[in-house]
Amino acid sequence: MNLELIKELRARTGAGVSDCSKVLEEAKGDIEKAAEILREKGIAKAVKKSGRVTGQGIVSSYIHPGAQLGVLVEIKCETDFVARTDEFKNLANDIALQIAASAPEYIAREDVSEDVINKEKEIYKKQLLEEGKPEKVIDKIIEGKIETFYKERCLLEIPFIRNEKFTILDLIKEHIAKFGENITIGRFVRFKVGD
Repeated sequence: MNLELIKELRARTGAGVSDCSKVLEEAKGDIEKAAEILREKGIAKAVKKSGRVTGQGIVSSYIHPGAQLGVLVEIKCETDFVARTDEFKNLANDIALQIAASAPEYIAREDVSEDVINKEKEIYKKQLLEEGKPEKVIDKIIEGKIETFYKERCLLEIPFIRNEKFTILDLIKEHIAKFGENITIGRFVRFKVGD
């Protein structure tokens, strides 16, 4: 296999030489396809690691120019070794920036209480009835609106501002695969002058 291709794929993905070699063979030398295969395999590994305890990590901050908006976020991992890497710190900074930009209210959909969801459903139902939507389609429309609610207010489901093809959860899974450790968001707070 072409060593230049292996080097390029390794630089792009952070995967090991033997993994790069195997996937390039599988992808018949197509570097884009090989990167995609590595990503899929990494995400599968990341899912397996997601139950592991995250007892280390860092607190990252972001202050928007003008000092009217600021964010603190706790990003957790399994070891102090990973927490001290520049790449982990960059991930934490990206997540802090994302929180500043999108103002999520929750980390994950599991954090949204049933009361909040029921209240949203009531509001949507009233709106749809006032618009004259037929009863039989209202439940389906409400389901879609609740999905949108999660995608707008839950940090893990929001599209990443640097690449909107990925959600924050995808970004975290990618880093779990790269580091070989579970990564979680512990908590965050967003301050805005006047709020």
